[in-house]
Amino acid sequence: MTDDPIDAATFAELQDTAGADFVGELVGTFLEEAPQMLAELRSALAEASAERFRRAAHSLKSNSQTFGALRLGEMARALELGGLVSDGTRIDALQAEYERAAAALQERCRG
Repeated sequence: MTDDPIDAATFAELQDTAGADFVGELVGTFLEEAPQMLAELRSALAEASAERFRRAAHSLKSNSQTFGALRLGEMARALELGGLVSDGTRIDALQAEYERAAAALQERCRG
């Protein structure tokens, strides 16, 4: 099994459908917005705002799955469906997976 955080078939299909240049732009937007979504998760947790938490997790899930970051999407989905967590440990794990996916996406767009 590969350790690639991006599903190659999903990413290739997106490029075939939308074009590599446009996908590069979409990836750039995702890389700008995802850290804000992660920050929103942390803020919502600190303020015990279950609805904000769910929406941020949902947005991150949807965007991740678009690019084939399936593990990241599944982790965000678990947070979306599970509601507020007791601490930031799962968000930390999500952050680490985002960083792996972001690096892989940047590499795919370069190459």
